[in-house]
Amino acid sequence: MKLKIVIPIIVLIILFLPVAFSMFYVVNEAEQVVITEFGRPIGEPIINAGLKIKTPFIQQIHRFEKRVLEWDGSPNQIPTKDKKFIWLDTTARWRIKDALKFYQALGTEVLAQSRLDDIIDSAARDLVTAQLLIEVVRDTNRVLNLDIETLEEDIGQLGEPLEEIKDGREKITQMIREKVQETVPQFGIELVDVQIKRINYVDEVREKVFTRMISERERISEKYKSEGAGEAAKIEGEKQKELERIQSEAYKETEQIKGDADAQAIQIYAEAHGKDPEFFAFLQTLETYRKSTNPSTKLILTTDSELYKYLKDSQTFRR
Repeated sequence: MKLKIVIPIIVLIILFLPVAFSMFYVVNEAEQVVITEFGRPIGEPIINAGLKIKTPFIQQIHRFEKRVLEWDGSPNQIPTKDKKFIWLDTTARWRIKDALKFYQALGTEVLAQSRLDDIIDSAARDLVTAQLLIEVVRDTNRVLNLDIETLEEDIGQLGEPLEEIKDGREKITQMIREKVQETVPQFGIELVDVQIKRINYVDEVREKVFTRMISERERISEKYKSEGAGEAAKIEGEKQKELERIQSEAYKETEQIKGDADAQAIQIYAEAHGKDPEFFAFLQTLETYRKSTNPSTKLILTTDSELYKYLKDSQTFRR
């Protein structure tokens, strides 16, 4: 009796499980869902996470990312306005803003990536082709600010006028983003950002560009060197002037000290002479003997010579 009741229950459970699995589904935080019935969308996209219910077997769910997605294009060879060919490599970030419109227009993310290839590459090509090479390569005049103010005359003599950046790389990138943003909303897509990832020159352009860059930086270097040499000469002149001033003052002070010392010596000699003139005369005569004679010197003196006076007296004293 019991077996007859259990078997039908088990059969019902087995039959109900597929229905239950088809009826319930889970939407996580990173996705959004579009419900279709016989291929036609039903209602608004489901963007809130949680356990949901649908009509089993009849309705189908289509899951799409809510997170920001990456688009990475292939490098394209593009000519600039001044007929310079470059390789342009761009990248972008996008997300599905309207899942229902996205499903109706594109259906899958793979198809959306392919569509973005055409839209972004086309916008980048149109805007880069309308710009000079220097506008695409540089962002601002930050390197040329000094040149524009101080090297204008020098470079003008070389016949190479300075090129100022009017738009620049950042502005061009912004224009690409704005142009793409005009197109993608019809596919339920929001473009978050577009960036020029890399710019490379084709072989025939690269050497010319590098030569010009080297020449430009050499001009800047020479300007800095010239200014540095002028400043060094100015400092050297001031140093020499200061050195001569110090030496002049030192010489003046030295001569003043010497003069004071000579005056003091003369005063001392005078005082000594005043105390004992005879002894002072004797010392002076001895100093004269020392300076004017040596072992090979022969003097011929008269007996009444002042110089002979003390020699004669010494003979007298010796007796």
